[in-house]
Amino acid sequence: MRKLRLGLLTAFYITAALVVAVLVGRGHEAGLAIGLATFIGALGLCFAFHGLIAMALDNARLSDEINTVREANLILADQLEKVDAKLGEIVETVAVDAMRRSEALTSEVHQLEDLVQKMSDRLEDQLTHQVSAARGQTRGRNPQSAALLDTVRDALADNRVDLYLQPIVSLPQRRTVFYESFSRLRDETGRVMMPAEYLSVAEPMGLVAAIDNLLLFRCVQIVRRLARQDRKVGIFCNISLGSLSDESFFPQFLEFLSANKDLAGALIFELGQAAFDQRGPVEARHMARLADLGFRFSLDKVTDLDLDFQDLARADIKFIKVGAQMLLDQLEETEGRLIIRSLPDLHASDFARLTRRYGVETIVEKVESERQIVDILDLDMAFGQGHLFGEPRAIRDAILAEADMPVDLMQQAILRRAGGR
Repeated sequence: MRKLRLGLLTAFYITAALVVAVLVGRGHEAGLAIGLATFIGALGLCFAFHGLIAMALDNARLSDEINTVREANLILADQLEKVDAKLGEIVETVAVDAMRRSEALTSEVHQLEDLVQKMSDRLEDQLTHQVSAARGQTRGRNPQSAALLDTVRDALADNRVDLYLQPIVSLPQRRTVFYESFSRLRDETGRVMMPAEYLSVAEPMGLVAAIDNLLLFRCVQIVRRLARQDRKVGIFCNISLGSLSDESFFPQFLEFLSANKDLAGALIFELGQAAFDQRGPVEARHMARLADLGFRFSLDKVTDLDLDFQDLARADIKFIKVGAQMLLDQLEETEGRLIIRSLPDLHASDFARLTRRYGVETIVEKVESERQIVDILDLDMAFGQGHLFGEPRAIRDAILAEADMPVDLMQQAILRRAGGR
């Protein structure tokens, strides 16, 4: 378009110059020379005016562009000032939030320390006479039991109680969604002692409550640490009837959990079926108070599948744990239907749907082989646990070191109860 316009203007200039040359040279003897000179002069004058006009237009356009750039720079500078002010506000907000979180965490740690100290004093009062009696009874025991009891007391006094976690996976994906916590004692050589080894001597002496309480508080501390890392994984933690019925310990523990209700989604308290059936009004009331805070319960060591699901729902039981082999041994085929022996009127594949109707999920534990998994999946079970998916593993020393300070307070009390061992 620009070339066409330039061509048309050039033709116009030539035409105008020719007209002027003809008019000037007409009637003169040297008209041709005069006309030619006039033509050249007129053409040059046209192009000179064209250049001046074009330069003026270019200058005007350049001035407009400069003004546009200036306006853009002013807008950019204004936006930069706003961004700088916003960044300043964000930095200030982050600093204030960090300070508030630090103060809240410090308050929680102090609260936990106070709670454990109170619980330690209570346990010391309750168990001092039991430990003294245990020392007297040691003489009447066989040497092996006496040595084992001394080993258990020493492990508690020296805080050689380790936390182990075993994964609980979703089925069939096998993605870890929960962990179950276990306590393991270590003797002075570092050998890990299984519960079956020491419970027979620890239970009569009242030492199991101390072990359970150590595990319970350590679970709370680990859950708090996982929550700070934004890890959405729940932990099943055993709680004994003794802890639920202790009118001195439980209110303090409830006070701590009330101040940390954000743990409710990540901490599931677990009772054995036999202990649940033996609970009294005090234990039931304390379970209800925990449920009011949003904490859930699980029933493990289930040996009877003919459960009172309405009673489970009233007690806020959200999970039951059934041994894989026990469940499979209960399966029978009758009249072409696969049933559970203790529930003959119910098709085996409907058991999981029945529990879900009452808000209860079934976790099949002690899964050891792939062959078991095939039958379990046919029963529409949602979760599995066992060595097939992962063995219990000790929490790393670095993590336990961060969670050990409140437990040290209980260690001192146990050390005093053990008579300075």
